[in-house]
Amino acid sequence: MPCVSSCPTYRLEKLIMIRRLIALFTLLTSAAVAAPTATPNILFLFCDDLSTQVISAYGEKRKLLETPGLDRIAKEGIRFDRCLVTNSICGPMRAVIQTGKYSHANGFYNNSNSRFDSSQQTFPKLLQKAGYSTAVIGKWHLMTDPVGYDYWQVLPGQGAYYNPPMIENGKPVKHEGYVTDVITDLSLDYLKNRDKTKPFMLMLQHKAPHREWEPALRHLGHDHDRVYEEPETLFDAFEGRSKAVSDHDMGIERTMTDRDLKLVTPGNLNDDQRKYWNEYYEPRNAKYREANLTGKDLVKWRYQRYMHDYTACVKSVDESVTRVLDYLDKEGLADNTVVILSSDQGFFMGEHGWFDKRWIFEESLRTPFLVRWPGVSKPGSTSGKIVSLLDLAQTFLDLAGQPQPSDMQGRSLVPLFKGEDPADWRKSFYYHYYEFPVPHRVRPHYGVITDRYKLVHYYKPDVDDWDLLDRQKDPLETKNFYADPAYADTVKELKAELTRLQTEVKETLPPPREAHGNAPFEGEPAQPKKGKGKGKKKAE
Repeated sequence: MPCVSSCPTYRLEKLIMIRRLIALFTLLTSAAVAAPTATPNILFLFCDDLSTQVISAYGEKRKLLETPGLDRIAKEGIRFDRCLVTNSICGPMRAVIQTGKYSHANGFYNNSNSRFDSSQQTFPKLLQKAGYSTAVIGKWHLMTDPVGYDYWQVLPGQGAYYNPPMIENGKPVKHEGYVTDVITDLSLDYLKNRDKTKPFMLMLQHKAPHREWEPALRHLGHDHDRVYEEPETLFDAFEGRSKAVSDHDMGIERTMTDRDLKLVTPGNLNDDQRKYWNEYYEPRNAKYREANLTGKDLVKWRYQRYMHDYTACVKSVDESVTRVLDYLDKEGLADNTVVILSSDQGFFMGEHGWFDKRWIFEESLRTPFLVRWPGVSKPGSTSGKIVSLLDLAQTFLDLAGQPQPSDMQGRSLVPLFKGEDPADWRKSFYYHYYEFPVPHRVRPHYGVITDRYKLVHYYKPDVDDWDLLDRQKDPLETKNFYADPAYADTVKELKAELTRLQTEVKETLPPPREAHGNAPFEGEPAQPKKGKGKGKKKAE
């Protein structure tokens, strides 16, 4: 007689079956929770000389420009408010990103005589070995060809804004059109034609908004001749400051050229482009010449022209970001792509009467840093942690699930992307700028940065001065508190921290003479020149 539901054997077998099903369900759900997500794609959107002041997501009070494309990354991810650079100048920071090492450790100190040693360890080489499809498109500016990339197409040297020549995997090519559009088109082509069996790491690197701030023709007059609010320190007199700060050659008053100010027409425009250019600029230039401005009136006019041109260049970048984000959405790539937007350093928008970068001052030191990681990073969040472009190499490797070499000098930002708050996160940061006297006569200096203070030492060739900046008491950074007795303990503590950081990053002082470039200091014999890199242009 068969066993029925009332049979003890039947009830035992049913109980065993239920327990096995429960165990199986538990195993499957545990595995699902523990299983890692697919290896993410990495899209690095990089600009040259892009300031936080011009990105509307950063809330600068002058409201210089609305940037909905850039703001979208911040709205859908994280805005980092204290991303600092190690050496505020183009080529050196690009070398820092490639290697995860300070300039003294990777050998690329300046834009004058440095050449990138591509035989050294870099993060793209490691990602390539890990199975990533790697590409860099746009501005490279490291004086040697890219290595570690499955595909590359880069501008020679600084590159041209209009009809740019480029180098594609070692072969020269020529493009028609505006450089920001060209780089965007090439990057989208790469994404469409890449090896889709692999995750990708694409470095989309714009020339804009680098000097001489030549806009896309469609953006000429974008601001309808707006009068931009001036920065409070446009006429900074540098009272009580080191000679190193006042004796510069990067001021709106003393340094801007006719090319910067669009008083001459670029030489690489075609006939149609030149006609459009002249129709916009020439009537305005004629009024300027008639006015015969001098003194502060001349500085004010130059500032307004600078703001129009710079913001117009950023408009094209903003459009590029929108196009790329829309493509990720359309192709179903957005959810598994980490998007990072940054720049090689910040830039002065007239603060202290300056344009350019180089200084340890906030506008130059701090660079934009926006991150979107769908499903991981909290949309609309912000972070005041001290982070750096130095951290990117290790961050990229961590995102890819790869080990981080012990000789890299930054730290993975992945915990911060996840909203974690590491108790041991850095509270101070080391900075060192080397290049002098060309092109802008900014004295070499190093320093330590905390949330509140900067202790700076200007040390070459005719100065030996210290600045103490207190961002809490003097957010515009116009005063030197170094000799104030009330700050004696602060100076002592910061000098000790500076020494600790220099030991930690293994920098031996003074740096080698070649770190400052080939141009002789005053009264010094000329330095021997090194070989020139492919496509090398003037230093900027």
